[in-house]
Amino acid sequence: MRVLRALTYDIVLVFLFAAIGRLSHGEDLSMLGATAWPFVMAATVGSLVATWREGRWWVQGLTVWAITVAGGTLLRFVSGAGVQPGFVVVTALTLALFLIGWRAVLRTQLTDSAEGTP
Repeated sequence: MRVLRALTYDIVLVFLFAAIGRLSHGEDLSMLGATAWPFVMAATVGSLVATWREGRWWVQGLTVWAITVAGGTLLRFVSGAGVQPGFVVVTALTLALFLIGWRAVLRTQLTDSAEGTP
């Protein structure tokens, strides 16, 4: 169940990343799948690798983030799409916020509820 939850969150957030990117460039969402697929594939691998074994939340987050950025960028490049340096920087920063961020938020909530903080 832990692996499925992480995989679901990661993929949803990668789709959100792609949607934000398309909308910020004035494009509609009709081609969202074509934009998202390299990063969805990489995030799937990254999420499975990161959650396969027990580990600290931040190690899992860094693992899925690194695999998603590197793999997604590589897949985007070999498919003929652009991978300008600015795109890679924005991709890395946004996916760090998303893929590491939800784990940090969940960890904080679990810690707070264990300590009795509302």
